[in-house]
Amino acid sequence: MNQRARLSLFVVQIFIFSLLFGLLGRLFYLQVAAGPKYRDAALSIQSRDVVTPATRGLIVDSSGVPLALNRVGVAVTVDRTKIDRQPDKGVAVLQSLARLLKLKYTDVYQRTRLCGELPKGFRAGCWTGSRFQPIPITKEADPELALRIVERSDQYPGISATPVSIRNYPANAGANAAHLLGYIGPLTEDDLSGANGRSYFRSESIGKAGLEIQYDEYLRGTPGIKTVIVDRKEAVTSTSQNSKPIGGNHLVTSIDVRVQAAAESALADAVRRARGSGKPSDGAAAVVMDVRNGQIIALASYPTYDPNSFERGLTVAEAENLYSEKAGVPALSRALQGLFAPASTFKAVSAVAAANAGYDLSAVYDCPSQVEVGTRAFQNFESKAQGRISMKKAMAISCDTIWYRIAFDEWLRDGGLKPKSNANDYFFKAAKGFQIGVKTGIDLPSESSGRLADREWRKSWYEQNKDFYCNYKTRAPKSQQTAFLVQLAYENCLEGDKIRAGDAVNFSIGQGDTVISPLKLAQMYAAIANGGTIWKPTIAKAIVKTDGTVIKRFAPEKLGVIPADKKTIKFLHSALREVVISGTGAGAFSGFPVPVSGKTGTAQVFGRNANGSAKADTSWFASYGPTNKPRFAVVMMVSQGGFGASISGVGARKIYETLFGVQGSRVNSAKILFPSGVPPVGLPKISPATKVKVAK
Repeated sequence: MNQRARLSLFVVQIFIFSLLFGLLGRLFYLQVAAGPKYRDAALSIQSRDVVTPATRGLIVDSSGVPLALNRVGVAVTVDRTKIDRQPDKGVAVLQSLARLLKLKYTDVYQRTRLCGELPKGFRAGCWTGSRFQPIPITKEADPELALRIVERSDQYPGISATPVSIRNYPANAGANAAHLLGYIGPLTEDDLSGANGRSYFRSESIGKAGLEIQYDEYLRGTPGIKTVIVDRKEAVTSTSQNSKPIGGNHLVTSIDVRVQAAAESALADAVRRARGSGKPSDGAAAVVMDVRNGQIIALASYPTYDPNSFERGLTVAEAENLYSEKAGVPALSRALQGLFAPASTFKAVSAVAAANAGYDLSAVYDCPSQVEVGTRAFQNFESKAQGRISMKKAMAISCDTIWYRIAFDEWLRDGGLKPKSNANDYFFKAAKGFQIGVKTGIDLPSESSGRLADREWRKSWYEQNKDFYCNYKTRAPKSQQTAFLVQLAYENCLEGDKIRAGDAVNFSIGQGDTVISPLKLAQMYAAIANGGTIWKPTIAKAIVKTDGTVIKRFAPEKLGVIPADKKTIKFLHSALREVVISGTGAGAFSGFPVPVSGKTGTAQVFGRNANGSAKADTSWFASYGPTNKPRFAVVMMVSQGGFGASISGVGARKIYETLFGVQGSRVNSAKILFPSGVPPVGLPKISPATKVKVAK
């Protein structure tokens, strides 16, 4: 072998040894260095997580009475991996199961479909979990029927019946509290994607609304995880790990179930009375707040829904009904999401504005039947003239024309349609000082901010709508092309970005484009009652472990002060008391033994209902009591309810009767809810067995 051949052989040997060395190095990396990584990857392909949800923590009222707890039920579940192997994909089994449970087959089918299997718009009640997780058809099966399923497993392949924990809302004392509590439900794709910054397991149920979602991280606990190994046919071969669930923590609230029940009852009664008087009342709301710290004692909305229905499993019809306008949109919390013109309840803000502008609140003013503003006549309530009266009397009888004149004069001083660069804007500034147009910050999701129709809002609104109004005759439906609306559109096109005289005077009596929620109005009147402090409304008082350890307390939070001096606040206290003594609220509180202060409101509403009828006025009553030592602010609103005094005023009285133990025209000391005048300050013992305290 010559030198050249030996050299070639040597090079080939080196090349082969290099390949072997590289291969061995790669094998070492895959098996040793990166072994755990690839083992986990392989395991993830072959493994499936079966989740055992943790027992959810209780939600209780300030005395420990359960608002939300857990009970044992019997769940009938479907194993999709088994029924899908049936020749007909499980249709016969599901039909038989539906007949046995007396359910509609369409609902059973819907509940067993993964949401991704159904087209958009047809996913109500679909399953958001995994095919490998038992899919619940019902959690409240009759035990005898469940036993029949177990005994006849050959007839019901893939169908099981097991005991489960069911979230239950017991409605103690008759308090539904659906819009407070919310409900729990299966995960959505958005939840699973981590859109809210949290991670979940597919089969979990989490809070979907109200306090359930607001404090879900505390209530949910830690689920137990059993990881099973499956073969390529999805058959389970072994279990790799198994961790036990850890129960969730309890939530103590400031709610009192007795007051909550009274508020709900008063709302239903107010709506019935409104409809009985010929008004098409379509909803109502009530708020009871502790004026000294912002804690919510009751928050109710009408119509409501049964939060237990989500655990039972919503039918398609039930899901649609929640958002049906015909049904009054039961899912809507009118207390914190409904926005309405505040009407004459707003005059407390206007009084602050007038005082800040230099008007003497102790003086007398003309209350004519109408005031000419430009080419329009703005009329007094029921077009009645009251002569020269004090401002206190004007508040009591709700004279509008005094405020028209003051607001118009201030508008002119600010420059009218050509506002000064340093316009005083006393009315707008007073409203801003009450934080109108800003969310209260309550610890509930989906609160509406309301709207403050000041100069900034007007300009923004104009930019968004000018094209519509400038082309109104071609854009608006024929039914909305009345002479008045056409003229209004013309004016909005020309000067819709300006505060006009009509806008200014309407603003002063709580009409026009400014809208607020009942919760915001309660916050405002609580601030008047306590001397000027605006508190953040809160419901949660504490988070408590199952062993009684307090994890977190929620302290009251001051948000600001109303822009009124002591003299103005003193005037408001006197005037609001006069409303109930001799003014528009006197009839509703005739003979009431506990002094209460408040203001009625009747807001005109423009537009028509779905049946073509004209919309009726919004009924308001905003108040606080006892007058001498204010503790509770009570606000009631009845949409399309008519007069504030006769509908909402009477409803608010019913709530005060419960609070103060009033029967007829006397106080029954045995029925006073808070004998010391103060709701519970400490934390209660937490037990699912705690009963409602019933006055003797």
